[in-house]
Amino acid sequence: MLRKRIQLGLIHVAVAMTLVPINSTLNRVMIKEMAISATLVALLASMPYIFSPAQMMIGTYSDRHPWLGWRRSPFILIGLLLCVAGVMLAPQVVFMLPNHWWLGLALSALTFGAWGMGYNLASVSYLSLASELSGTEGRSRTVAVMWFMMILGIIFTATGLSRMLRVYSPQTLQRGFEVVGLAALAIGLIGMVGLEPRQKKGATEVKGEERASWVTLARTVLSIPQARLFFVYMILLLGAILGQDILLEPYGGEAFGLRVYVTTRITAIWGVCVMVSLAAASFIERRISKHTVAQISAWVAMAGFAGIASSGMIRNSAVFYAGVLLLGVGTGMATVSNLSLMLDMITSRVGLFMGAWGMASALARLVGAMVSGVIRDLATALMHDRVGGYVIVFAIQGGMLLVSWFMLRRIDVDLFRRQTRHLDLEQKAAIINETG
Repeated sequence: MLRKRIQLGLIHVAVAMTLVPINSTLNRVMIKEMAISATLVALLASMPYIFSPAQMMIGTYSDRHPWLGWRRSPFILIGLLLCVAGVMLAPQVVFMLPNHWWLGLALSALTFGAWGMGYNLASVSYLSLASELSGTEGRSRTVAVMWFMMILGIIFTATGLSRMLRVYSPQTLQRGFEVVGLAALAIGLIGMVGLEPRQKKGATEVKGEERASWVTLARTVLSIPQARLFFVYMILLLGAILGQDILLEPYGGEAFGLRVYVTTRITAIWGVCVMVSLAAASFIERRISKHTVAQISAWVAMAGFAGIASSGMIRNSAVFYAGVLLLGVGTGMATVSNLSLMLDMITSRVGLFMGAWGMASALARLVGAMVSGVIRDLATALMHDRVGGYVIVFAIQGGMLLVSWFMLRRIDVDLFRRQTRHLDLEQKAAIINETG
């Protein structure tokens, strides 16, 4: 099982590697160097998540309909290829914006959309496969290995990209993105080799299920009170800790005059903190409940946002870096505790529920990015202070974490399982009603 865990981790690393250049470097260049509005940057960064509802369809369809004997691998491969294509094309289309606005905007939307569809296809598929291969007893360990490897991959990606961008130019940026894309493709393909057992043809097919729409699937999941509560909780939590991606690097450039390669390195610093806290959280979970670890992580992340916001007001880079460290620790603890909590809830219909949680993650990124971009621009215009706009956003994200902490206290794994005992019967009834 160790080999399979490492392979799953490699796939997770590959998809995550494509996230670093887009959300930690290109957004900084667009906002700071190209002076493009943060709202537009947030909108482009949010375009991929328009496809998030497809995750439930992908998860449910792949549960029942293998392709040439494989249920998850085809979706992982297609998703990986789209992610790689997106990251390699992104700088080219973005640099068209100043001289060919409408053409550049259209091509940017298509490129970010391709990356987003790839992210949805790959993530729901490899997480479903991870849950199936690990079994109930091994899920937490598999989660820890996958996320540990992912953060390690993010650290190396950010560090390598930072070195390539020490002397910044559009050409070096394009070259750096191409290197990251090709490396991600190679790592992902290695992870896929021999990972998923091939099944006999037709062994798990269910006729007629493809007629159910994603609306029916969403209604099925959200009709369960505990599932609905956890869904909203995940949107608030992830919207806060992931929404800062769009602004953290530009903020470092605006408030403290940090260069492109320096702000890219912030991702590596954040990643080291996340990696350490991932290992610590996995160890702590054996002694205290996942609920407690998740609650502690929320407070640590809130302290991080407080430090980041206050650093801009007092123009102190040391406080800024301290806030980044705390945010990294809180993010790592929140990741492993909440993902383990989520996997504990899933007792049947793995693809369906992984699709629902994946959709929550994508919607959280959408909400977080749009809140960041729109409020930053509005606050900057009203206050006539570019740094002040960032400070307002980070304060709001800290408030979102506080609300999620209150919601977490109402989440009960045992109650969730009791409420989903009759899920299959209810889903069949919903499908009959939808298609009848």
